[in-house]
Amino acid sequence: MNPWLALMIAGLLEVGWASGFKFVGPQRPVTSLAVGAAMIASFWFLWLATQKLPIGTAYAIWTGIGAVGAASVGILAYGEPATALRIVCIVLIVAGIVGLKLFSGAPA
Repeated sequence: MNPWLALMIAGLLEVGWASGFKFVGPQRPVTSLAVGAAMIASFWFLWLATQKLPIGTAYAIWTGIGAVGAASVGILAYGEPATALRIVCIVLIVAGIVGLKLFSGAPA
């Protein structure tokens, strides 16, 4: 599997489990198991990506995708404030992710 694709899947799964924490609890065992499964799958795809990509690049991009995604879900789905400063910070994280991808030295 392409390591960049594996990293993208890992990041999207991170968005899922991080956003799903809001619904975890003993009253919701199926949801809790699904969040746990997404977490395990996210780590597995991250591991897969790190077999070919530099660890620092892969980890930073994985956390960046998770941070941007979770912040976006918070704004779009949970009604968290979308202030100008929050949007600027999200854009800066995206710029960092793109920069790490472009200058990683890893094959495309």
